Amino acid sequence: MSVPNSGEEILRLAAVIDRQRREMDRLRSAAAARSVIDMAKGALIERLGCTAAEAASQLTALADEAAYPVAEIAAAIISEDLAGQPGKPADSGLPGAGTGSADAGPGADGEAARPEDARLRNQLAGAAIELAADGGEIAAAMLDQALAPLGAAAVALWLISADGSLDLLGEAGLGPAEASRWRRIPPHMDCPAQRVAHGGPDLWWPSGPPGATPPDATRPSGPPSSLPGSTLPLIGRWPGGARATVALRDESSVLLGVMEVCWPQPRAGFPHSVRQQAADLAQACAELLGPRLARGDLANAGSRPAVRGLLDSLLERVLVASAVRDRDGRIMDFRIDYAGETLPDSAGRNASEVAGRTLLEAYPTAAAAGGVLEHAIRALHTGQAQYLPGPIISAPAGEVTGAIAEVRIAPFFDGVVLTWRLGGEVDRLTARLRQIQRLGRIGAWEENLATGEVNWTESAFALFGLPTREGAAIPLADLHSYVTAADVPAVKQFRETLLRGQQPTNATFRIVRADDGSVRQMRVFAEPVLSPAGTIELIQGAFQDVSAEYHTQVALAATRDQLVDTEQRVAEEHLLAVRLQQAIMPPTAEPVAAAGIEVAVRYRPVGPGHLVGGDWYDTLLLPTQEVLLVVGDIAGHGIDAVTGMVIARNCLRGLAITGAGPAELLAYLNSAICHLTDGVIGTVVCGLYDPGRRVLRWARAGHLPPVVIRDRAAVTLPLPHGVLLGADPDATYEEFTASLAIGDTLLLFTDGMIERRDIPITEALDGFARRAAVPQPSAAALADHALASAASDTGDDACLVAVRIR
Repeated sequence: MSVPNSGEEILRLAAVIDRQRREMDRLRSAAAARSVIDMAKGALIERLGCTAAEAASQLTALADEAAYPVAEIAAAIISEDLAGQPGKPADSGLPGAGTGSADAGPGADGEAARPEDARLRNQLAGAAIELAADGGEIAAAMLDQALAPLGAAAVALWLISADGSLDLLGEAGLGPAEASRWRRIPPHMDCPAQRVAHGGPDLWWPSGPPGATPPDATRPSGPPSSLPGSTLPLIGRWPGGARATVALRDESSVLLGVMEVCWPQPRAGFPHSVRQQAADLAQACAELLGPRLARGDLANAGSRPAVRGLLDSLLERVLVASAVRDRDGRIMDFRIDYAGETLPDSAGRNASEVAGRTLLEAYPTAAAAGGVLEHAIRALHTGQAQYLPGPIISAPAGEVTGAIAEVRIAPFFDGVVLTWRLGGEVDRLTARLRQIQRLGRIGAWEENLATGEVNWTESAFALFGLPTREGAAIPLADLHSYVTAADVPAVKQFRETLLRGQQPTNATFRIVRADDGSVRQMRVFAEPVLSPAGTIELIQGAFQDVSAEYHTQVALAATRDQLVDTEQRVAEEHLLAVRLQQAIMPPTAEPVAAAGIEVAVRYRPVGPGHLVGGDWYDTLLLPTQEVLLVVGDIAGHGIDAVTGMVIARNCLRGLAITGAGPAELLAYLNSAICHLTDGVIGTVVCGLYDPGRRVLRWARAGHLPPVVIRDRAAVTLPLPHGVLLGADPDATYEEFTASLAIGDTLLLFTDGMIERRDIPITEALDGFARRAAVPQPSAAALADHALASAASDTGDDACLVAVRIR
């Protein structure tokens, strides 16, 4: 069985829209025909100078005389009027008029020679079908108006019944005796009509069934049922003649029945024009039959009057619907054959207005997943009645008189019977309680100790994974058998407290679900109901699945323990980093002392609780009496950044003893970091100051340039070329020279001193230089001032080295 998915629901709704669109096209066509007739009346009034009533009478008379529909006569009049060719409409090429009559006769095989004649004959047959009182008149109209000109001798129309049999709606040309033999065709009988009714293609046999022996021309005519060489029973007195068997499908492609046409003689074949005319005639007949069957004007194969009367006497609200299938046999909808007087909407529709429409046309919300349509399809496929609990909204918005408490659907031949019950206050409260139990994963239960009867709600069975059936509920005395061994004492204590202590109590235990084998954490609440004599008569309680809460608590406890371990490890790493940093750069250590300079160093960590950064500095008096001035920043925080800082600082100190210049020192340092460390990236500015000549040689590796303060003005030194440390092992660095004067102050710093999120780094650097260019008595005072006026907001460590020239 295939359950409709969302794609099939869309297809069904699209089919409904398509049918409604075709209905709108038909209405527009009818409106257009009325407009053409009105325009023709106007033309006659103008041409003949008559009144509107006289023009209408004249138009009707012309149509009767030409045996054509009024709309086509009106169109001919308008065409002549527009072409400026006054004359009678009969001169416009209609049958029997002018040169058109020469081509109107039948061809060699009896078919109309012109396609327009075939269309007109079908239209005349359709008009006669609409006026026919019964199936016999319908068949006669089709034979006389459309099929006899093709040479046909007889036609039979069958309607398909709910059990798959074919009931004769009407015939023409067969005769009473032959019609009686074919009044009802059982579904298992092999004949042309049942082959088409069972989904086979339309049959076009030029000379009897394929494989049969051609009839003997000397053989007397009679009513044989088949030809020699063929066991297939055939209608009519002409087993060797041509015949066509065509399905009758309405505009929704629903199979209503079968049409079979007989020719007295074989044909050379069925040309396209004949097949098209017969197929169009069958389509028009089916589209006209559908509404009449729905209204009960003709015998309805889907719902007999006796059955409808029985349903009306037994049920207050009932719908009888037959399946609507697509060309592949899939059920797409149900056509309402009969509706009881009480409907689930208040849109003013009575039973006759709903009958004949499809289920989705009358109630579009039935297409929702898990809704009425899905259950109706399941009932027809499985043959089992379906129950759909409420509340259900099955009518369009604004048409619901009350929530539908339940819907029951039973298979009925090739359709279904639907009954429903409108819900009251009790049903609404019941549905609300059921929803609360579902959301809270709660199942109620009670046990009568006197009778031993145990009642569980559906949700209680679902919690334990047990089938909802009588006898499946677990008595309190057996509950311990369904829990894990470790929780058996808790369940027994729960029972003792209820029965002996006669007190409300609860317990928590684990079960293994019967359906999927999963372990669930359950909580049970119960209280005893005492009789007037003080004995326990009844125990009422509820189960609740608290697995989610239990698992959440376990996960929280594990997360809490993990968090404590993580916090402790982070604190230890932070302490180690701080101690390592202090060991390398002790805060109490005095900067280098040399003739002609004064050095002040300031380091500002982010704050307590933050990871230690990789900012570092170094001031070292070399054997050459030059002073090494370095400020650097290793990317990252924590122990990794401090480790990288230690490597860079110690390596640069060792390299400085070689006497190399700043650019060579940075090249050596970069090569060492690239080859001897893993993932260390950073920036550094390195300078060598000669106190004797007051000359500073310096280079940079991706770092900010130094700032020189002189005479209340601050100047940023130009930037030499140099990439980050650790980025390129073959990188080279450029070296610049700057002459300093007595009273100048040189500032080397990391980006934590100046960087801001809201402005570019160049603007931040200019602002820092302007704020620092304030006269101060010493290098230490200037360093304090610069640190206090720093406007950075990135929350990064900051390092500053101030050198005053004396």
